[in-house]
Amino acid sequence: MDRRRVLGLLGWGLIAPYTLSFHRTLNAATDPSVPARPTANRAVFSLSVASGDPSPTGVVLWTRIDPQFHRPGEPLRFQVAEDRGFHRMVMEGAVEGSLIGPVNDYTVKVDLDGQLGSDGRYYYRFLYADALSPTGRCRTAPAAGMTPNKIKLALVTCQDYTNGYYTALGKLAARDDVDFVVHVGDFIYETAGDPRFQSLPFADRTIVLPSNGIVALDLADYRHLYHTYRSDPDLQRCMENHTFIIIWDDHETANDCYWDAARDTLGAPDHPYTLDPAYGNDPALLLGLAMDARKAWLEFIPARVTVNPSATHPHDFYNIYRRFELGTLVDLFMLDGRSYRSPHACGEGDIGERYVPLQCQDYTAADRTMLGTAQRDWLLSGTLASRARWRVWGNQTLMAALSVDRIGRRIPINLDAWDGYQAERRMLAEAMRDGGRPNLVVLSGDFHSHIVAHLKVDYRQANNQDPRNVIGAEFMTTSVTSAGVLDSINAALKRKPHSPKLDIPIGNELVGAINPHIRFADLGSHGYSVMTFTDAYAEWTAYVVDKNKPKGFVRERVFRRLRTFADSTELREMPALDGLDRLQRLG
Repeated sequence: MDRRRVLGLLGWGLIAPYTLSFHRTLNAATDPSVPARPTANRAVFSLSVASGDPSPTGVVLWTRIDPQFHRPGEPLRFQVAEDRGFHRMVMEGAVEGSLIGPVNDYTVKVDLDGQLGSDGRYYYRFLYADALSPTGRCRTAPAAGMTPNKIKLALVTCQDYTNGYYTALGKLAARDDVDFVVHVGDFIYETAGDPRFQSLPFADRTIVLPSNGIVALDLADYRHLYHTYRSDPDLQRCMENHTFIIIWDDHETANDCYWDAARDTLGAPDHPYTLDPAYGNDPALLLGLAMDARKAWLEFIPARVTVNPSATHPHDFYNIYRRFELGTLVDLFMLDGRSYRSPHACGEGDIGERYVPLQCQDYTAADRTMLGTAQRDWLLSGTLASRARWRVWGNQTLMAALSVDRIGRRIPINLDAWDGYQAERRMLAEAMRDGGRPNLVVLSGDFHSHIVAHLKVDYRQANNQDPRNVIGAEFMTTSVTSAGVLDSINAALKRKPHSPKLDIPIGNELVGAINPHIRFADLGSHGYSVMTFTDAYAEWTAYVVDKNKPKGFVRERVFRRLRTFADSTELREMPALDGLDRLQRLG
């Protein structure tokens, strides 16, 4: 077998360098004998395995050795094959045992970029001493010049562990027709029982942080949250079976966070470091919190990012905005709408400031930014130069306007979304219009609702068919579990969670009547969605799943299907039934 060193830089996303003991070309006539199979042991790999960040020639593989089974110096082997039984082996390698330990919380990431074939499905596993990990399934991206017939991206977001069960992820895990899963943020929640956000109706989903607080205060707390979330069997199966593309939102750090440029530190309006007089709103504590949150995310998310391990400032540590070119069909830009954004325009209080600012219009100021100058320039230059059929932005918060009328004036509902950064939003829209780049699709989360909307330069113009004003379509997926409007009402009335009807949208007529560019809205359901891209259209299918049932027979229903067409401003609702009203046993 050919032995050769594959260089891995310490600064490359904490990717572990590895040695290949075997690597064959994909058209080899013969295959090596399969090594003797060790014993499957989920206890050693207690958080299972995952893959992420597909390229045309690889993916990032991830796992963690449970500390109680850690053996100093013991190498970690990995194998990749074309079949689940590992009879058609592609490669085998090893990570030195000295690289596994408490510094990175016993996590390991291996970047296979440059090692695999394009547009291919592979199976992988890890071996540690005599223990074998669960088998994962991964997929590489199409080659640069390839035009797939279609690309299917599942869209998920907002998975508050304490607010329900990951039945939606269990359903998604079983799908074979999804190419990649796009997660647009709130993979974890930094709160573990904060009464402002979590009513804790599920006793078996309670989290106790190492600090004994209700909000993460340090690296140990963030790591504990990732341990807990990643221990969920439905999330594990979903990450075993699909390759993820993940970005963060606020809750990976702190609710409604932003960058306090005046003090050069994290802005966290609801965090104890800001509110509790004992901490004194200390900028050094907040800066350390941002670094701790980033360190934990880096350890537990299978992402390919360039890291400066000696950095002491979050902006120097690493950037997570990145681009995925899926052949000539889809060009996906994953945006970071948290790290560089300006503070909220009308103050950091709740009603009247961050939400429904009745006495303030500062959200229209030209110097306000969601993305920061460097990221905005990267996004515009890349999108305008792209020759892909569909240009897609993976974005956290609602980009379309969402407002109410008050005596002839439009009042935005949520300044934590793009409504709080209107000048930059218009700048992006004008650039898309003037650059002649049609077929823009924005994928969003955060608002715990299903929403489909026209994206416009000027939202005061009601016409949804004007190609000089409509520059694309936005498709928002609802939360996996995080509380929506219906959940909040039930919590306020102290009602126990109940199984909702899965076919009645809440608030659709009202939201659309007030905001005519919004074609569909549902504020009461949970689940996920799937985007199907073809040369002719991009189609959004919303799936609704009951988050209140941890196991047993659980129904998944196709809730709505809407389609936008290439080189068109049309948004057309399609028949919702496609034979996937499925009753499936989980648990």
